[in-house]
Amino acid sequence: MGSEPRDEPRRKPVDFPVLHKFKLYSTHTNYYLIGRDENKTFWRILKIDRTDPTELNLFEDPTRYTHDEIVQLKKWISRGNQKYGGLRAETTCYGIIGFVRFLGPYYMLVIKRRKKVGEICGHAVYDIAETEQIMIPYPSPETRVANSLAERRYKNLLKLVDVRKNFYFSYTYHLMYTLQKNVCNTERGMIHDDSMFVWNEYLTHGIRRILQNTVWTVSLVYGFFQQTKCSVSDEEFVLTVIARRSRHYAGTRYLRRGIDDEGYVANEVEIEQIVTKEVPEGEKIPMSSIVQMRGSIPLFWSQETSVFTPQPDIILNNKDTNHVATRHHFENLKERYGKLIIILNLLKTGKHRESILRAEFGKAIWSINKGTKRENHLKAIHFDLNKHYKSGADGAFEHLCNYGKRALELINLFFCEAPSGVGAEGVINDSFFNNPISNQHEMANSPEEEALKADIFLLQDGVLRSNCVDCLDRTNVAQYAHGLVALAQQLHLLGITGPPIVDKNNPLAKKLMEAYEKMGDAIAMQYAGSDAHIKMFSALRGDWNMMMKHRDMITAVRRHYNNAYMDSEKQDAINMFLGESGPQLGRPALWELRSNQRNTGNLDIENLRPRISRSFSDNLLLEGLDLEELILENPQPSREGLNGGWETTSEVGFFEPEPASPSVHSEHHLRGTGSRPMFPESGSTSDSHGIDDVPGFSHSYNAKFTTADEMFERCSSMSSDNMFSDIAESFTSTTGTDHFEFLPGPNQTEGEYVLVPGFSNDFYHWVQHGRAFARVWR
Repeated sequence: MGSEPRDEPRRKPVDFPVLHKFKLYSTHTNYYLIGRDENKTFWRILKIDRTDPTELNLFEDPTRYTHDEIVQLKKWISRGNQKYGGLRAETTCYGIIGFVRFLGPYYMLVIKRRKKVGEICGHAVYDIAETEQIMIPYPSPETRVANSLAERRYKNLLKLVDVRKNFYFSYTYHLMYTLQKNVCNTERGMIHDDSMFVWNEYLTHGIRRILQNTVWTVSLVYGFFQQTKCSVSDEEFVLTVIARRSRHYAGTRYLRRGIDDEGYVANEVEIEQIVTKEVPEGEKIPMSSIVQMRGSIPLFWSQETSVFTPQPDIILNNKDTNHVATRHHFENLKERYGKLIIILNLLKTGKHRESILRAEFGKAIWSINKGTKRENHLKAIHFDLNKHYKSGADGAFEHLCNYGKRALELINLFFCEAPSGVGAEGVINDSFFNNPISNQHEMANSPEEEALKADIFLLQDGVLRSNCVDCLDRTNVAQYAHGLVALAQQLHLLGITGPPIVDKNNPLAKKLMEAYEKMGDAIAMQYAGSDAHIKMFSALRGDWNMMMKHRDMITAVRRHYNNAYMDSEKQDAINMFLGESGPQLGRPALWELRSNQRNTGNLDIENLRPRISRSFSDNLLLEGLDLEELILENPQPSREGLNGGWETTSEVGFFEPEPASPSVHSEHHLRGTGSRPMFPESGSTSDSHGIDDVPGFSHSYNAKFTTADEMFERCSSMSSDNMFSDIAESFTSTTGTDHFEFLPGPNQTEGEYVLVPGFSNDFYHWVQHGRAFARVWR
């Protein structure tokens, strides 16, 4: 599977005049941050005043110095401060994360060590290996609060947002934007919120406002980044998977649910899959991307977790009967991605607690579509993945691939040929706000400019939006299916051809699955404090066994523990990092406030509580709502409209296909794919290519993969912590029951077999199934 990097020289990263490396020097009254570009051709200086502990005073020297000039300047500064010890070297860093103040002085957060994780269009992408927090004012009686207990606690709270894990940046590429937006260079600020995926926007707001540029700071994207060099049938390409987490309405699983008044949803993540063909240096690079997104159900709803409620009831707040916030959400999606929004809703049906959300979501979609033109309607489909999975993993996955294929036909993908370094112009002009590097009008129609233009052949117009109740485990599988369908089309556009068959031995499909699994683990850890469940991916691979079930047991218990005990403090840290809330003199500290005073957003929990009947069962009790009556009031959607034109004709606005076995499907679902299973035991051949076929490559292909660790030199080896996952997902045994149950032997008691190390079996069953304890602990 793996291979060593090629002997031929690797393409050189693009070189632009932006600052990469910085050295911090100090005097008694000032800090001097001296930055230089990658090739050491120029230096610049930022002076930070240290005399005022309550104000951030920054002074930027616009001069670009040579090496000799900067050496001489440092000598002059040192000579002028000789009385107080001269100019002292403090640290070396690679960019400013931001400035923050708690109860006392300002602190500067800097990147001490970075590591390269990939390249996009020749632009290097890094993550953070080490950071440092530096107090700005010179120590004095006025800064004694910096050593107070409350100040230290706030500093430790901020560190809970660990920027060394899954935070990424680039000096010369707008990583917060999609490839299509960067290449097309659309008007920034007019298409969507430029800083939606910039997690340190609040921390850098002060310095960017004062200096009116981005020379000294980096923009951090939170989520996931993985890049792999692939070789399939002697054709080489680079596969990149990026996840960008929105900073709006961000937080933890039970403390951030649904939507806020402005239309932002919890756990909103944009997923981009980029395929770039390897070509000789100097040639334009063929590249393609597909973007999809996930986000919480855009309604006002919540769940209250506690140690004694492992499966909390869903509380639906009817404050927005006209679905104004839901409208705002989908209008924002249309502004960002295009007018066609396709919704793949994976909520469970029947008597499950999720069904109340499904019904209300359907009403909201119908209400929004009622007032719009048909071509602007939301295209919605409901697919109970959990129910179909029980009828066979292959069959359920085939349904997902078919939906992904149909969505791809409607929204298309992005395809272009562009020179190395494309997309950097905006970064340079943003960085040197008062002194742009180039003048477009002076270079108009010049041969140099023509050579730097991208040839654009296809544009993505719209997006596929997937969700389950947590937007984690089931959503991971659905987004992998869409990514797999798109990958076949991307490779076809790049001229990398092969039989469009997916099977269990396909190395390319397995490599893509591995990337989406890792991404799912990262997203789940960020939102729910654990890995994603592996049940469905394991079933697709055919390795769902007792060991995997045991891992999911541990995942469920640990996720419940993290949600019950850790999420409140983690939410405080996120709120403070993003500037949603923070310490103020004369007011209670964040940890002294009740959780609903700081974390529940727009939900009026106190007014809802008397109307809710709490239960340990899965049943939902909501005053004044008859679910059966609601369903009867909403006629079923037209199957012809949904499968042909994907048009909803009912209030619910969903199409629910009947469960099918892996080998028997209706012709209605398999149009263009035949009746073969998604993962046949033996790969068949096909001469047809393109989107009408189920995607993939035969396992007979000679495939090689090189990870980013092998492609790029790393400044340090960083190991990620173990992660765990989703209590809302129940795992299924091979007998079809909805939970695993240990049956003791004739001479063995259940207590002799520990299901989850460190926890009693009674505690496990209670967490997993919401049952009461079988015995009382003493």
